[in-house]
Amino acid sequence: MSGNELKYIGNAFEANFIAPVGENIDLFEKSIKDFVGIKEVLTTNSGTAAIHLALILAGVGPGDVVICQSLTFAASANPIKYLGATPIFVDSEEDTWNMDPKALNKAIEASIKGELENYSELDEVKKLEPQIPKAIIVVHLYGMPAKMTEINKIGKKYGIPIIEDAAEALGSTIDDQQCGTFGDYGIYSFNGNKIITTSGGGALISNNKSAIDEARNLSTQARDNFIHYEHSKVGYNYRISNITAGIGIAQMEVLSSRVESRRENFRIYKEFLDEEKSIQFLEEPSSYKSNRWLTTITINPETGLSPKILQKELDDIGIESRPLWKPMHLQPIYCKYPYFGNNLSEELFKTGLCLPSGSSLNRETILMICTKLKGVMKKSIATAFVDK
Repeated sequence: MSGNELKYIGNAFEANFIAPVGENIDLFEKSIKDFVGIKEVLTTNSGTAAIHLALILAGVGPGDVVICQSLTFAASANPIKYLGATPIFVDSEEDTWNMDPKALNKAIEASIKGELENYSELDEVKKLEPQIPKAIIVVHLYGMPAKMTEINKIGKKYGIPIIEDAAEALGSTIDDQQCGTFGDYGIYSFNGNKIITTSGGGALISNNKSAIDEARNLSTQARDNFIHYEHSKVGYNYRISNITAGIGIAQMEVLSSRVESRRENFRIYKEFLDEEKSIQFLEEPSSYKSNRWLTTITINPETGLSPKILQKELDDIGIESRPLWKPMHLQPIYCKYPYFGNNLSEELFKTGLCLPSGSSLNRETILMICTKLKGVMKKSIATAFVDK
C-alpha cells in the first residue's frame, strides 16, 4: 500500500457510499484516464469482467470464433467460453513473447476459408463454418508490449476488433503511448499481484464513448431507463465498489514510482546475472518500455539446468519463483481447440522462470537472491554433469 489509501476509504465511509457508486469511483476512473491518455474508462470488479464486457461489445456470441494469445493466464481465454464462442490460439514470437503477427494472419485466413476443426461435446471432430473472427485478444505478457503496429494492421485489414489484455502492463509504453490504448478496447487488472492493486478490480478502456456507456449499463445488471426495474437484456454485477476505488486512487498516485522500482529490479538482476551463460533475459525492442511487472529468465537446457529443479531448490531456501505461464493450447480445457504457431510458447514454458519482482525489493535483497541463484545453478550443473 502507498500509505494514503485510508484517506480515500475514510471519505467513502463519511459520505456513506460503500456500494458500487460514489466519488471515489469517479476519481479513480479519472486518474486512469489522465495517466494512460484515453477518453473513456469503466472500472470493474476484475480484469476478467472487463474482458467479458469487451467481447460482448465486439458482438461475440455462440458459434463465433475469437483469436487469443496462447501464452497467457487463463483469464484471457475463459470469457470467450462464457459467450459460447470458440477460441483459436496463436503462438508467441521471439522479440516480445507475445502474439506472433504471422501466425495470427494464418489463423484468420484458415477461419475465413473454413479450414478450422473443433471437437463437439461428444468428442467428435467437426468443421467450423467459414467466418471472420469476431475479435482478437492480444496480451502484453509480463509487462512487455506486443507488436501492436503489425497486429493493428491485420485487425484493420479484416475488420476485426482488437482487445488489448494489458492486465500485466499498466505503465508500459510503445513510443511513449500507453499499452491498452492501441486497440479498440484495453483491459487492466488491479488484482493483488499486479503492479498496483485494489485487492481485486479491473478496468475497461476505450475512446468509444457509446461502447463504454453500453458496458457501464451491462455491468450494473442492464437496467432499462424506467423508475421501476425493467430489463430487456442480460446484465452482470461487474462494478467496482466505492471502497475499492478509494484504494485505487491512492495506488495510482504511486504507479510511476512502482514502474521505476520494477524496472530497477530488472536492471539489478541483469547486472549481477548477465555473465551467466546458462540464462537469458528478454530485452526491450527499440521504442518499447516494459513496466517489468515480473523479471523473467530463460534457461539454456544444454547446460543441464532445469527450471523445475531451480524453482524447488530456491523454494527450499525461502525464495519464491514461478514457471512462465503454461500456454492455453496445452491446457486440459483448451488442448483440443485450433492452434497456430511454431511452439515457441511451449519452449518458453519449459525453459522459463519468473524471479522475485516486488516493488519493495532493494538492491541488497536482489543481490542475495542472485548469489543464492548462482549457487543453486552451480550445484545443478555439477549434478547434471555427474549424471551424464
